[in-house]
Amino acid sequence: MADPEPASGRRNVGWRDVLIVAAVAVGAVLGVQLLATFVPAIGDLFRETPIIVIGLVVATVLVLWGIATRRPPEP
Repeated sequence: MADPEPASGRRNVGWRDVLIVAAVAVGAVLGVQLLATFVPAIGDLFRETPIIVIGLVVATVLVLWGIATRRPPEP
């Protein structure tokens, strides 16, 4: 099995990490939907503005920035 702690000191991302992030994302979406159901003003805000698209663009930029600024391991 692969070493969970590479020489650079960074931990490899595993299924557990991916599932935790997915669960948090699903929980956030369900929470916002529940809130929008009970508070009409928030429901109107989400229907009239492209908040999902803005959120996806911001998340994509952050991920790409993290990849682009990562230093290669020292030889």
